[in-house]
Amino acid sequence: MQSIEEISGEDELIRLLLKRQSELNSLLEVTRAINKNISTPVLIQMLEVIMQNYLQIGKLRFLIEHEGSFVCISSYGGDVESAKTLHQACKKMKTKSPAPLSKHEDPLLKKYDYFIPFHHKTKALAYALIGDFNTTDEMLNNDLNFIQTLINVIVVALENKKLFRERMESERFKREMELAQEVQNMLIPLRLHKEPGVEIGAKYFPHQNIGGDYFDFVRINDHEFLWCIADVSGKGISAALLMANFQASLRAWAAVEDDLTNIVDRLNQIVLKNTKGERFITLFVAKYNEHTRKLNFINAGHNPSILYSNGQAVSLKLGTTMIGVFDELPFLNQGEVDVEPGSLIFNYTDGLMDYDVPTPKLWNEDKLLSFVINNGNLSPDKFNQTLLDHLNLIIKGKPIDDITLLTIRIS
Repeated sequence: MQSIEEISGEDELIRLLLKRQSELNSLLEVTRAINKNISTPVLIQMLEVIMQNYLQIGKLRFLIEHEGSFVCISSYGGDVESAKTLHQACKKMKTKSPAPLSKHEDPLLKKYDYFIPFHHKTKALAYALIGDFNTTDEMLNNDLNFIQTLINVIVVALENKKLFRERMESERFKREMELAQEVQNMLIPLRLHKEPGVEIGAKYFPHQNIGGDYFDFVRINDHEFLWCIADVSGKGISAALLMANFQASLRAWAAVEDDLTNIVDRLNQIVLKNTKGERFITLFVAKYNEHTRKLNFINAGHNPSILYSNGQAVSLKLGTTMIGVFDELPFLNQGEVDVEPGSLIFNYTDGLMDYDVPTPKLWNEDKLLSFVINNGNLSPDKFNQTLLDHLNLIIKGKPIDDITLLTIRIS
């Protein structure tokens, strides 16, 4: 006959084996749910069912790292504390292994039985606090190990979900930038207009792969031409598509409308309609008549173009505010100047003035005006390159935005 001790030992072994089997079944169910890409709330619900019904844990707080802070994604039992309060308490625990809390000096932690941390190398990913934990001394280590394994599986699953989302977002952003760059490449003239009486030089440097700058030169008829330089707020495919629509609208209205004020007013309405006021465009648009030698222009909230002639330079500031903001432009003025033979008009975007410099005295609009006066006799291409070389000498920093230079010499 077996002794009472032998029978008791067999019962204990059977109970342990059944418990291990239940634990494995629980882990298997959770793993299957993860493989099916089950939603996070359902996954957390499964965790709570296992903790409450199988492990008889009466109180749980489960915090997980999210965008630099910790959020509590599961809590039941007792008065629920704020995630910030729980996180501040958990940070006091320096251990990377489950630790008892009944004798802890912190009054909040003391309300719980055990603290269970989850780390990746030195980074804390999650914390669990469990209380009202009914288990035997013999099964304590087993239960704590199971809890740690179970929650660790869920933490890894949530981390993988986050990494997958980040990867998908990164791929989407990358593709959007590629599409935006393709659109913008179609907008930037591949060949600049060349003919007797006008010489053009242009340089375009996007701050990243895709920028918000745009320029264009359009021959309207046999004695008039128009040019525009612009900067759209924002980046990406939506900004590129807005600029594509802007270019098409500008060319269409320039072909049928003589008055620049009417063209700019129409463009404002089009941009506002397309963006609902969420984006805006700054621009400088000018039209030159070769017979009358009159230059008409409108500066819509853009960096003023500079007209150089006979050793003097003036900024062309007259115009209006940026377009795409107001239903009706609050004011709209058109400038007109006579252009002497050999004059140079320098157009640029704000990236030229947005260098990261230690002091504004190194580079500002007055310095730019002086540079134009000293170099206004150069050819457009030579002028642009000399300006860039000059900036490389006086400024050690790099531009923080796109740069577009459009320089025009009128004979």
